[in-house]
Amino acid sequence: MAATLPAFSPVDAASPKVTLVIGSGSVKCAAALGVAKAMADAGIGIERVVGCSAGAIFGALIAFGFSTDESRAMTMRLWTRELTGQRNTLGLLRALAPRLFGFKAAEFSLRNDRLLLQRLEAAFGDKRIEDAPIPLHLTATDFATGELVELARGSLVDGIRASLALPLAFTPHQLDGRLLVDGYLADPLPVSVAMKHGARVIVAVGFENPYQERVDSAGRFAFQLSAILANNLLRAKLAFHSAAHHSEMIIILPEFQQRVRLFDTGKLAYIIDEGEQAALQQLPYLHRLLAEGQLRAA
Repeated sequence: MAATLPAFSPVDAASPKVTLVIGSGSVKCAAALGVAKAMADAGIGIERVVGCSAGAIFGALIAFGFSTDESRAMTMRLWTRELTGQRNTLGLLRALAPRLFGFKAAEFSLRNDRLLLQRLEAAFGDKRIEDAPIPLHLTATDFATGELVELARGSLVDGIRASLALPLAFTPHQLDGRLLVDGYLADPLPVSVAMKHGARVIVAVGFENPYQERVDSAGRFAFQLSAILANNLLRAKLAFHSAAHHSEMIIILPEFQQRVRLFDTGKLAYIIDEGEQAALQQLPYLHRLLAEGQLRAA
């Protein structure tokens, strides 16, 4: 059973530290809370957090010091099936009859994002990314160029909304003159951002997207295509970064014996515990990497 974790806080200068990267993976990203707990119990601090897609939510919760219990409660309120329950009728009409209704990429989605924005605002209010006690970086994808966009300043709600802009499900998000879509399209586990900021030891928590049991609707068809794309991109990126070896990196890919669906918040305790158990298996190696790093720095 997942235990209660005190609020995360910045680590002191003497503590061994890692950069935590949380990839895309819907509610499975809550496993990062268990990973953070395992490290905190072992005396390992977090010096920087990088979050992508739903990982942006849990990255923000960790970086702003919310406890596990607070994070679970906020997730239960935020991440429910109702988020995708409101159809974007005008967007669908514009897709089916673009000459008649005028197709606009910035406004196209199958679902309305009004409830998502309301819940993000209720959860995070007017917080700004740069005010996080633990430095926080969110990622999105530039719709015009496909490049990864790093968000380290500005409204936290805007940053999460951009990182969560799942194509077809939600509209792209306008931010600083760019049209942004879900961060997973550029990199579902953006360890490159951690490397860019000089991380010596990276703990990257990634997830493979589940494939649809049945493809019997346009929505399921879109999710199946998304899963194929994201999983292949994840494997390719991991292979590249492992070969490049610019930083010491531990990849944690929690294996869930129970099927975890997109909005399975009822399984949060199980998900967090699986993340903790996966991290515990890596702790001996992580301690060794940190000890070697301290010796080199001495």
